[in-house]
Amino acid sequence: MLDLINLIKNGVEAHASDIHLSSHNRPAYRINGKITFLGTSPLTPDDVLYAIKKCLSDEKYDGFIKTGDMDSAVDIPGCGRFRINAYRQYSGPSLAMRVINAKTPDLDSLGFPDSVRRVLNFTDGLVLVTGPTGSGKSTTLAAIINEFNKSASYHVITCEDPIEYIIPPDKCIIDQREMGSDSASYARALKSALREDPDIILVGEMRDLESISIAITAAETGHLVLSTLHTIGAAKTIDRLIDVFPPQQQQQIRTQLSMVLKSVISQRLLPTADGRGRAAAVEVMFVNNAISNLIREGKTANITQMIQNGGNLGMVTIERYISSMLENGIITRDVASRFFENSITMDF
Repeated sequence: MLDLINLIKNGVEAHASDIHLSSHNRPAYRINGKITFLGTSPLTPDDVLYAIKKCLSDEKYDGFIKTGDMDSAVDIPGCGRFRINAYRQYSGPSLAMRVINAKTPDLDSLGFPDSVRRVLNFTDGLVLVTGPTGSGKSTTLAAIINEFNKSASYHVITCEDPIEYIIPPDKCIIDQREMGSDSASYARALKSALREDPDIILVGEMRDLESISIAITAAETGHLVLSTLHTIGAAKTIDRLIDVFPPQQQQQIRTQLSMVLKSVISQRLLPTADGRGRAAAVEVMFVNNAISNLIREGKTANITQMIQNGGNLGMVTIERYISSMLENGIITRDVASRFFENSITMDF
């Protein structure tokens, strides 16, 4: 029988970000962004099914059997907390486990520019954290909520799928709702949240037209809304939001976004030069009058230039941030080069 607990413990001790169990494959850890296979025999479908059953509640396991995939989060005694995705594929069941840091993060620990803390001054509007899968978006949102929780008295409602970081209440009322078990969908949870006297609403992901519409409405009506998108850069984020809507609605959405969008923080994780982990490269945009006008007029292609010129306002492009990481020896030139269209030639 698969020694699941030992396999998970070893992964955590090796500082793996993810643990992969897949039928007819060897177990694998993702360490510093790279897949590392264990020197054991390939897993059988029964091995993986056993692991899935151990990680999911009976209700969610039944859901996995019926639908072929299931998301969850689980606390495993002696190992920690994990985000779980169980799924079927051609050769049998598979399980992906994301290791969640046991300690609720704070902004200082993430190494972001000091200007990101300006988000804590907002009391309404929309703040978006964007980036590819596995770039730390959920960690950043949890850190922002944790900062609010330490410094002000608010009612915070989170809508998550699943709940990753459990945030104990301090100065805030913290209500964390998980999609599937606490509410049927993001849209339903958002509609409900508007009737629950919130100050801050966290939406794990704005996935569809309905949830985006409700989130924008919530931001318009005096709430601070925090959410994520799988986009890189502020301009692409705004375009993605608008493109979700039919053409006849897009100008209205541009106008609404120009009024409610406060900030976009885009991030991705890069391997560090010392080989010991990954560091976040970020782009930070704060919406000022000029950027608001560009959004309303559909001139999002010009936003990057505004960010480049907004250093005195705490803005920075991801290209400039990556260049500074290279200058400070945080990443190698080879790593930096991968994130520019052409080979970089920088003299530092």
